[in-house]
Amino acid sequence: MASSLTKDPSSTAGGEKTFFGHPRGLATLFMTEMWERYSFYGMKALLPLYLIAPGGMHMNATTATTIYSAYMAMVYLLAMPGGWMADRFWGPRKTVAIGGAVVILGHITLAVPNSATFFAGLALVALGSGLLKANISTMVGHLYKGPEDPRRDGGFTLFYIGINVGAFLAPLTIGTVGENVNWHFGFALAAIGMALGLAQFLLGTRHLSPQSDVVATPATAQEKQSALRKGLIWLIVAVVFYGLLGATGNFVDWGILPITLAGLVIPVAVLVRMKRDKELTTTEQSKLSGYIWFFVVAAVFWMIYDQNGSTLSIFGENSTTNHLFGFDFPTSWYQSLNPIFVMALAPVLASGWLWLNKRGKEPSTAVKFASSLVLIGVSFAVFLIPLIDTAANGGKVSPMWLVAIYFIQTVAELCLSPVGLSVTTKMAPAKYSSQMMGVWFLAVTAGDSVTGLLTSKQLAVDLDNTGSVAFEVILAVIAGVGIWMYRKKVAQHMGDVH
Repeated sequence: MASSLTKDPSSTAGGEKTFFGHPRGLATLFMTEMWERYSFYGMKALLPLYLIAPGGMHMNATTATTIYSAYMAMVYLLAMPGGWMADRFWGPRKTVAIGGAVVILGHITLAVPNSATFFAGLALVALGSGLLKANISTMVGHLYKGPEDPRRDGGFTLFYIGINVGAFLAPLTIGTVGENVNWHFGFALAAIGMALGLAQFLLGTRHLSPQSDVVATPATAQEKQSALRKGLIWLIVAVVFYGLLGATGNFVDWGILPITLAGLVIPVAVLVRMKRDKELTTTEQSKLSGYIWFFVVAAVFWMIYDQNGSTLSIFGENSTTNHLFGFDFPTSWYQSLNPIFVMALAPVLASGWLWLNKRGKEPSTAVKFASSLVLIGVSFAVFLIPLIDTAANGGKVSPMWLVAIYFIQTVAELCLSPVGLSVTTKMAPAKYSSQMMGVWFLAVTAGDSVTGLLTSKQLAVDLDNTGSVAFEVILAVIAGVGIWMYRKKVAQHMGDVH
């Protein structure tokens, strides 16, 4: 990476080094996030396969999907308290360092060949990811001189590339080691990846903005004591509750249910609290009403999309040949398709929107959201074809079916995710401007929680049969058509936001 550090000809500091023309601190954050995503996506690729493997937890597919969905929901739910910890207690820089250390501890715990520590490891990785994810993007923004800095968008684009490079490499290495050598060696490799990221962060921290050390709204001594007391109480309750479930052998049956319910209740409670806030202006209330439409649509989208790591991955393990062009490959490699498609398609789609915009034909935000829902429904409609074939004839199908499904899902993601991030910042009430990005992530939490609840022991819906997949196709298309039909009403709520 040293070769990418060049002299900045515009620098007034006498030849200060830059990272592709950007502040040198971007290299630190690029590498930190790349390694964090490497560890996260590597573990994500292994998780459902380990849960169903005879040499792993040897669970059925439905239970594996429940655990996977609950874990993903918690990662995104914990991004909000992660941001709060930085704002009130530690500042972004220290919070990211602590989060990285917690992620390493979580992966090390997962690497211990003991099923009793497995769920503790998952909890630690989710907690650390929440602390880190909420703050590292904020630190990228601190490197630039406000929104008007012309390098800002390019800096976030480079940062986004780092995310996808890590996500692409992780299944190819961690997945291969986990599946072909030893599951726990794979989890250990994820710990090494995060350790490299944390080391890079600590070594390069001097290049970051001093603003990254600032605690935005420092808690008073009384508030710190209150937070510590409440935190300890909740920790004790959780330890006792889950300890009893583990001791009685009911952890899998009842331990996931509170998490999935919280993942549904908390997003609704946050939105209701905002809507009932009397301090918001009429315009802000209107924009918030419009935003709720996008939030619900996004939740439906993520409910289906995030099954690419559970339902589709398990189908890849059980029902595809995993053989292409004379080459055999591990199932976890399918998880590298999305990041490589993102890097290939994102510039194309962004250029397409710009081309349409110059001609006054760019689709509205509501139409882009509707398109994402229809496309995610189409991806599962395609999934129905090999699913019906394997159900009727047995045997295994070509991996190209999953390649096609992941391709369609990536196009759908690019119609929703960047647009959702943008509209979230534009429609946020002034009072909640710093919290709204966390609210956007709650849509992922809500979607994954629905999946976890459906596949829980209490409901036990099998999501990898033709009936369930067909229902999700219909749900996605109806949601997409619904927001398209009400696009004018949504646009009225959006006001001056386009």
